[in-house]
Amino acid sequence: MTATLFTNARIIDPEAGDMTHGALLVENGKIAGHGPEIAVPEGAQIVDCGGHHLAPGIVDIGVKVCEPGERHKESYRSAGLAAAAGGVTTMVTRPDTTPAIDNPETLEFVSRRAAEAAPVRVLPMAALTKGREGREMTEIGFLLDAGAVAFTDCDNVVTDTKVLSRALTYARSLGALVQLHPQEPGLSRGAAATSGKFASLRGLPAVSAMAERMGLDRDIALIEMTGARVHFDQITTARALPALERAKRNGLDVTAGTSIHHLTLNELDVADYRTFYKVKPPLRAEEDRLATVDALRHGLIDIISSMHTPQDEESKRLPFEEAASGAVALQTLLPAALRLFHAGDLTLPQLFRAMALNPANRLGLPQGRLTPGAPADLIVFDTDAPFVLDRFTLLSKSKNTPFDGARLQGKLRASYVAGTRVHGEP
Repeated sequence: MTATLFTNARIIDPEAGDMTHGALLVENGKIAGHGPEIAVPEGAQIVDCGGHHLAPGIVDIGVKVCEPGERHKESYRSAGLAAAAGGVTTMVTRPDTTPAIDNPETLEFVSRRAAEAAPVRVLPMAALTKGREGREMTEIGFLLDAGAVAFTDCDNVVTDTKVLSRALTYARSLGALVQLHPQEPGLSRGAAATSGKFASLRGLPAVSAMAERMGLDRDIALIEMTGARVHFDQITTARALPALERAKRNGLDVTAGTSIHHLTLNELDVADYRTFYKVKPPLRAEEDRLATVDALRHGLIDIISSMHTPQDEESKRLPFEEAASGAVALQTLLPAALRLFHAGDLTLPQLFRAMALNPANRLGLPQGRLTPGAPADLIVFDTDAPFVLDRFTLLSKSKNTPFDGARLQGKLRASYVAGTRVHGEP
């Protein structure tokens, strides 16, 4: 039997909602227990956490890895190393590749590549419709058998409500989770900013925050009709929150996430057309950001994710309107999220409930908790260590982060998957 005892740790338990000083025991890759006093098994390896925080590893829903098709932007190897260095021990990957992951053969290819190359766990999502074109649903049953954990067309919103209702009905019959992107696609098309004074002053094509509310209203009606299990990938506006609250109150099987960028940045960060701040949906007004943080604090929004979207230099070094959307975030998710802790917006147990426990629960995974018998996917980090981010130190192949040059506070010390260290000091 292999055993590791993590001592002198400030243990964050998102399930209990508390934080205690003590030790945590790992046996054979699983958590055996934690508390103020833990007996040391004979021959156990001792890891002194130095008074730093110990928490479940992050389960990140919505990571884009650019295999197949655009490996120069991100591979499973580079994404896995970036994830391990950022405290993400489980990546739930998106199917918006070239070609899309819409059949069992492609899914098996990426699963094999991930198993060979990534030091962290990788769970793939598959496309909801063939080619993510919104015309014909994929073979959901076969894809489930091949290992898909959820189904999504990502930011390609299915405009044909009959196609979407059929896909949701079929997914419900198989117990499959569907992830939807709540946007009204006609209004959103071509938008580079959120409507308002800032977008007008900058002369940027913009979309009203109501486009998110309109997309959400339609999707909620279809969920009510079909009874499907649905996760909304990004809720980013105050306008959308009352509809989400009603859907939950009415007993629909829905959860909602938001991206770390929409929680920590706003539309003014775009400043003079800085394209690293161009994401989808576009950054919102500060009032929307504060409303989203409040919804997260009260549990209306369930999940924080990186929405990691690598883009190469060529696609970002363009006029703001033409530049590609998206930002890398696997390695910056933890320090950026700690901004919410340092600002007093969320406690550490609340943060890890949203970054580890809730995503694991939504996908039916045993990770994201410190319960005895759970996989020992753990991270050790220092909440207070300050640093200035240099994007060229990131392990992702693409370096398109809005946090380049930002002062951040909080450094990862080590990551463990099934009790084995995959990043950091022993």
